[in-house]
Amino acid sequence: MTSPARRSLTGTLTKAGDRSRTGFRAGLRRVRGGLALAVQAGVASGLAWFVAHDLIGRPAPFFAPIAAVITLASSVGQRVRRTAELVVGVAIGIGIGDALILLIGSGPWQIGLIVVLAVLVATAVGGGTPLVVQSASSAVLVATLTSSTGLPWTRFLDALVGGGIGLVVMTLVLPLNPLSVVRRAADPALQALADGLHRVAAGLGEKDRDEVRDALAGLREAEGTFAAFSAAVTAARENVAFAPARWRSRGALALYVEGADQITYMLRNVRVLSRRVDTALGDDEPVPPVLPVSVALLGDAVELLKQEWAKGVEPEAARERALRAATECGRAYEEGVGFSGGVIVAQIRTAATDLLRASGVDYAEAPRLVRRAVGWHLRPRSGKRRTRS
Repeated sequence: MTSPARRSLTGTLTKAGDRSRTGFRAGLRRVRGGLALAVQAGVASGLAWFVAHDLIGRPAPFFAPIAAVITLASSVGQRVRRTAELVVGVAIGIGIGDALILLIGSGPWQIGLIVVLAVLVATAVGGGTPLVVQSASSAVLVATLTSSTGLPWTRFLDALVGGGIGLVVMTLVLPLNPLSVVRRAADPALQALADGLHRVAAGLGEKDRDEVRDALAGLREAEGTFAAFSAAVTAARENVAFAPARWRSRGALALYVEGADQITYMLRNVRVLSRRVDTALGDDEPVPPVLPVSVALLGDAVELLKQEWAKGVEPEAARERALRAATECGRAYEEGVGFSGGVIVAQIRTAATDLLRASGVDYAEAPRLVRRAVGWHLRPRSGKRRTRS
């Protein structure tokens, strides 16, 4: 094999090995992240079967462990609602199924009609997907099994037992640590935002539009991690409310809960900033050296916020860095920017305001602090060259 071919093969194998190791580590992280839920589901399903079978005397309470697992799988802050929908859906399906079988008998077209009516009733009462699914499945089981067993009538009891056991395990027996759940969701979201800002700053400083576009693509892809962050915050609120063992987590958790929405707003504003950077470079506008410095400082502020939230401390360093970013963008404006440059300055101010609010600064106070940092607090608000946070 020739030397170039050998080097190419070696490079390909190295990359494949790197991807395998990265994928393996990612898989391990996912396993660690899902381990607690897996243990919860296992314990809840076993307890549900024990209570329904051994204590209540149900001969084959297969739906009790299923209901327990469904309750725990609804982990995005809606377990109580999903459990209620589960039970109500079973009741609707059983009621409609039995009523129609008495009137029209059973058969293929009767099953189809029963399912249609069960779904329509579940939809009419405003139920979500779990209620609709359970209504339909309960109706099918009544229509197909009721002639040979008494099982469908007891599925309502199974749903009560399983859903109740799932809630007990979630809140009392093995409550998840909401702070750990939120932190695992928040860290990749905040890191993606910080990395995007640093890449935009590098592309702006080097006048590299490809770098800026790659950064923008990464920020768009980060939407999923921010959605996961928001969902984790919602779940954490529910977990803390119903799990007394986790009440002590409320203080540190409040940093994430109160700042999640503002950080999401910041992501959107940073995407606007990135698009405007690309336009400014495409139009060959002047770029004062302090402008990319300002964007980079904003990225530093996000990283500091991530670190301070993780430690459960007041994010003072993040606030200071965000205000420094505002100061530098004010200097860039004074040195002279084009039309898109002015928009970039405005977006930096807005993003800095978002970060201050996320860090706990009062909603009205945050823009005042940013305006002061920019150096415009003494300017008349009706000035010709004015941008607002």
